[in-house]
Amino acid sequence: MGELPKKFPEYAIMYKTLSNQIKTLEKRKENAQEKERDEIELKIQNYHLKLSKIKKTFPENFFDEN
Repeated sequence: MGELPKKFPEYAIMYKTLSNQIKTLEKRKENAQEKERDEIELKIQNYHLKLSKIKKTFPENFFDEN
């Protein structure tokens, strides 16, 4: 396994929090009206971008197991 980033615990918690937030927003999006659905989709995309940045700081496949 590769080297973990200096702020490993914070990044790991942030990753889990963002993942959970995406799941919550996906569920909320199903019942939302069109305008709200667009706003929710933008948030989801933003969270996915942040998750990608976090994943890049960790060894390859680190989060695939969780």
